[in-house]
Amino acid sequence: MAIATFAPDMREFRRARDFSAWLGLVPRQHSSGGKQKLGRTSKMGQRDIRRLLIVGAMSVVHWRGRDGGRPGSWLSRMLARKPRMLVAIALANKMARMVWAMLSRNEDYRDPIGAVC
Repeated sequence: MAIATFAPDMREFRRARDFSAWLGLVPRQHSSGGKQKLGRTSKMGQRDIRRLLIVGAMSVVHWRGRDGGRPGSWLSRMLARKPRMLVAIALANKMARMVWAMLSRNEDYRDPIGAVC
């Protein structure tokens, strides 16, 4: 409901990454001389949607950290090698891309076969 209220029409974004960038969930680029350097997230764009996605992702990370999650899943592998907050932002980014795909194609959510968690 919040996304429908605060976000513009999904047709304004060519790709899911553009929507994630609008939300401020992708790393800033500090590239020069052919070297690509990625920094922190930009935190630009609509902060209410970004905050909701991050809170949801933090909840998933918290519970998966407690029960261990499915071994070998994307989330378990990320939690094994990255800090929890970084994993939560990456998961929020994935969720934003899924939201873009659902809204731009006017589809309902389908549980993926190889789920993230």
